[in-house]
Amino acid sequence: MPAAFARAPALLSIGLMAAAPAAFAQTSYPVKPVRMVVPFAPGGGVDVTARILAQQLTQRVGQSFLVENRTGASGIIGVEYVARSAPDGYTLLVGSQTTQAVVPAMYKVSYDTARDFTGITEIARSPLLIVVHPSLPVKTVADLIKLAKARPGQLTYGAASGGTPHLAGELFKLTAKVDLLFVPYKGEGPAVADAMGGQISLVFANLPVGLPQARSGKLRGIAVTSAKRVPTAPDIPTVAESGLAGFEAFTWFGFFAPGATPREVVAKLNADSAGALNVAEVREKMSAQGLFVTANAVDPFNEFVRKEIQRWAKIVKDANVKPQ
Repeated sequence: MPAAFARAPALLSIGLMAAAPAAFAQTSYPVKPVRMVVPFAPGGGVDVTARILAQQLTQRVGQSFLVENRTGASGIIGVEYVARSAPDGYTLLVGSQTTQAVVPAMYKVSYDTARDFTGITEIARSPLLIVVHPSLPVKTVADLIKLAKARPGQLTYGAASGGTPHLAGELFKLTAKVDLLFVPYKGEGPAVADAMGGQISLVFANLPVGLPQARSGKLRGIAVTSAKRVPTAPDIPTVAESGLAGFEAFTWFGFFAPGATPREVVAKLNADSAGALNVAEVREKMSAQGLFVTANAVDPFNEFVRKEIQRWAKIVKDANVKPQ
């Protein structure tokens, strides 16, 4: 028998032993409860997506996935906590483009999104709705641009500083070449309330917040900021089809692990999350909140995040956005 064939069983045995730790890690994880850190207060979009996903993962995996809110400093406290956590798959982050792309471009933070995190999967996206006070002579995006150019710096829009509604407004200003005055608020609710009261001209509102007010007539919805019309508001055109070709802005929510987390653990989390997010009941719950499931693979999600970091950093720089 040739020596090579004689060695084959031994080599096979060694190969199986080498593969064992990875296989064991993939099949045994998780063996204890998993914390899903949300860097914002309960009730917001990040928290809602995290709780829907956590509930389904708990049922699917047979181990508890527990949402933990660690708030403060525009999400920085919670994100930094996860970045410093052991990369063992038991402390994870549910973040958004605000925490992973916008905040690092606006503030000095100790974490680097691309270096200190690995994306597990994108969870969902939520477009914004441009709503204006009914007294404003604006029914379309073209009307808004025309009026803004006729009254430079006089039309106002409100949002929490650094959030997607704020940055969507800055992107609109850059793209349409108009001067809108930004009014900072502590949250979206007060901004929408002031828009309804006529204290500010318009808001780039999250769909679940802005659409009910538009349907009631308290505000006028003129366009959604997604690339395509949304199923829950098919009668409202997109900004892009209304004259600003290529315009797109949306809130995205993602599931992240510390950067050095073993690849096999990330792969299992991705597979379990994809299965959880594609359950019809989960999609329906998300849709009811104005969230549209976008579960994807690990590599495409990480590439998307890298592009988002570059995109929003450029917008922050070009618009000269400062923390307020």
